Amino acid sequence: MQYLHTMIRITDINTSLRFYCDGLGLEEVRRYDSEAGRFTLVFLAAPRDLEAARINKAPLIELTYNWDPEEYTGGRNFGHLAYRVDDIYALCSRLNDLGVTINRPPRDGYMAFVRSPDGISVELLQSGDALPPTEPWASMPNTGAW
Repeated sequence: MQYLHTMIRITDINTSLRFYCDGLGLEEVRRYDSEAGRFTLVFLAAPRDLEAARINKAPLIELTYNWDPEEYTGGRNFGHLAYRVDDIYALCSRLNDLGVTINRPPRDGYMAFVRSPDGISVELLQSGDALPPTEPWASMPNTGAW
């Protein structure tokens, strides 16, 4: 058995790519449009997984965009995606600069939670040891649900 991908339904391709690619730093591996099925699939990989992802040897995120509008509720019941990151403070700063709410700031220098434009919870974990507590994160309260 091999883990292949996690599928997330999205409502806007550009907004989602801004979050996942410009914000989180994932990269598009491939895209598939189905006229008959009226959907677009966009497959994303973490930078360290790109080479393996291109030969189907790494887990991917599959963003599924259905061309006919649908309402998706209950993003929290999905659970969450989790990524190990090199510098949690730098990534949270970049996401914050893009207007993303940091729902659970990295007060401990180790863990943070944000949400995608479609309400999917994303956990960010510092690689290795926790970074020393740093402002503004150390005193920032939680915002909303994560």
